[in-house]
Amino acid sequence: MDYIFSITTFILKGVIVTLKLYAVTAVFALPIGILVAIGKVSGPKILKKILGLYTWVLRGTPLLLQLFFVYFGLPFVPVIGIKLDVFPAACLTFSLNYGAYLAEIFRAGIESIDKGQYEASKALGLTYFQTMRRIILPQTVKVVLPPTCSEAINLVKDSALIATIGMGDLLRNAKQVVTRDMNISAFVVAFILYLMMSSVIVKVFEKLEKKYSIYE
Repeated sequence: MDYIFSITTFILKGVIVTLKLYAVTAVFALPIGILVAIGKVSGPKILKKILGLYTWVLRGTPLLLQLFFVYFGLPFVPVIGIKLDVFPAACLTFSLNYGAYLAEIFRAGIESIDKGQYEASKALGLTYFQTMRRIILPQTVKVVLPPTCSEAINLVKDSALIATIGMGDLLRNAKQVVTRDMNISAFVVAFILYLMMSSVIVKVFEKLEKKYSIYE
């Protein structure tokens, strides 16, 4: 029992890193996704092409490759030559990647709203911004919650990729314990912790779905 407690304490240090990455990604990916979605729906043609290229590239290449490019590759890019520390590199990569996925989810949600509501809001004298904020986006939230929940759970699991650039996250700490002690108990602890985090996310989204059910 003492052994389980000691390895769990060490693994929990990795959980803190995982949760920090999760929080930063959520804070930046959500507004990126919303803004890109609105730009793709109602922006000028040139903006739509640029945003379409962004989502195409970020969704069409592996997250791990993107992580390697930002951390290992950016310093060697001509003109740019930026060297980021490991945590900022991970946050930037995850935010841009998940922002692209959320953008497509939000775009589909916005386009699912009946066009008549835009016309009705215009007749009431509402600006486009007011229409989006007060009418369209609240209804869109209800539509996009299920796929957004899936992305939120994927983010927990994808966070394990940061171990490849040397960050001591949940999985990396567990692997270190297993390698050191030749005992798979650490993997069992990691399994339970990942499952607990995913379960919390599911519960949060269930409450959000209930809250926004008024728009049905």
